[in-house]
Amino acid sequence: MALLEVKNLSVDFKNGPQVTHAVKNISFTIEKGEILAVVGESGSGKSVTALSILQLLPYPVAQHPSGSIKFKGEEMMHAPDVVLRGIRGNKIAMIFQEPMTSLNPLHTIEKQIAEVLFIHKRMTPGKARERVIELLNLVGLERLTTRLNAFPHELSGGQRQRVMIAMALANEPDLLIADEPTTAVDVTVQAQLLKLLKDLQKKTGMAVMLITHDLSIVRKMADSVAVMYHGELVEHEKTEKLFTSPAHDYTKMLLAAQPNGVPQPFDTNIPAIFHADNLKVYFPIKAGVFRRTMDYVRAVDGIDLDIRPGQTVGVVGESGSGKTTLGLALLRLIQSTGTIRFNGQPIDAMAANDLRPFRKDMQIVFQDPYGSLSPRLSIAQIIEEGLLVHFPNLTPAERDKHVVDVMKEVGLDPETRSRYPHEFSGGQRQRVAIARAMVLKPKFVILDEPTSALDMSVQAQIIDLLRNLQQKHNLAYMFISHDLRVIKAISHQVIVMKNGKVVESGPTREIFAHPQQDYTKSLIAAALNIEVVNS
Repeated sequence: MALLEVKNLSVDFKNGPQVTHAVKNISFTIEKGEILAVVGESGSGKSVTALSILQLLPYPVAQHPSGSIKFKGEEMMHAPDVVLRGIRGNKIAMIFQEPMTSLNPLHTIEKQIAEVLFIHKRMTPGKARERVIELLNLVGLERLTTRLNAFPHELSGGQRQRVMIAMALANEPDLLIADEPTTAVDVTVQAQLLKLLKDLQKKTGMAVMLITHDLSIVRKMADSVAVMYHGELVEHEKTEKLFTSPAHDYTKMLLAAQPNGVPQPFDTNIPAIFHADNLKVYFPIKAGVFRRTMDYVRAVDGIDLDIRPGQTVGVVGESGSGKTTLGLALLRLIQSTGTIRFNGQPIDAMAANDLRPFRKDMQIVFQDPYGSLSPRLSIAQIIEEGLLVHFPNLTPAERDKHVVDVMKEVGLDPETRSRYPHEFSGGQRQRVAIARAMVLKPKFVILDEPTSALDMSVQAQIIDLLRNLQQKHNLAYMFISHDLRVIKAISHQVIVMKNGKVVESGPTREIFAHPQQDYTKSLIAAALNIEVVNS
């Protein structure tokens, strides 16, 4: 008997008279100890299938016209709540794709990891704390063991994802459903986490259903692969056979998709549009009854930076290295010290009201699209919000035209602009976030992991789109990413950060061909699966 058996599963989403067939009569099994990778582009039905297994879809909006889901021979479809509660988080655990929206912002890290231990293992607070510390060490968060009272917003994207993994592994489940578990994690930690999951799977006999769009992960991890396309299971094969002789055209396209190309040349003689000198961001560490400042977290520690029109500066480094903090400081979204100039104007000491006219020329695309898009606004309202603030004299028809044009540019159907963020896949939501920034025709854009939630084929499309927009409008980009393949394809210059400092910087080609620092070499080796040596 298979550990999990899915037969003829279909999922429909109903919105009034409109019905969307998200999953169409798919069947597969997962054996004990097997790692099954489910791959496909955004909207193919991967996550919907996973949520169906745990019966987590919002009924009656989501319905199952057909299908059976059996776990250890027990039917999960329409099972009583008492049965599902005994399985969820205990026998079947899930790592969700977007950790910031999956973690409770009001609870500490310790409380959230310990919750599953209290519910399913009836542990005492002392034993639970020991297990929490053990789990944090297990997923590479040793530094958090002294900050158990930290909240999700105080962690980087990669750290939040690792907390989610710790929660999922807490009760040593029989089946782990991992929905893009390494999306927000840097390349070196990705390699560590994949090895961790593989080791745990071998040690405990745990089965894994790995949902991903990164085929390089699939080849390393999976025993077999299920390829989904528009809600259908188009190919299901052993991993090695699928990679060496794919049968379906869609599978062949996925295997061929990779971000590639090089950035367009820019004029190096043009003055920098953004200049930073000795930029620092220190966060105080307070302790004691009177909350005295005992030390500082030096998130950004004395960085100099110049970015010119038409230039892309890539910023790489592990989670917590200060990449996003650097971007937020440049835009004056957090407090910093040092000199910041935009378009020749000093803005480091500028009051908020004086800074507002500059905002339309300085935009940012955030890492977590779901968290940065208001669930109460339609896509059209989200994209046009900046137009209402900075171009109040535009008529509704003119605003709508801008929205339609920018949605076409980023590969979204303008007919969907009346829908809401929850009705879109993760990749589509990221494109909405890009459209919201680009609709204002800015001069400088910070792109904080803009492709981390996108499929490989869509990544390539977005990279091409960003290149075209840069060429057309002479845009300056600061591109923050842990994906060095993307950085290599779009950046003119690379800055490598570690613990708030720049450890190496230079032209992209030189950094990738001849990295000088061991840290840079390890990043490149982990990302490109090669051994990097100096020639």
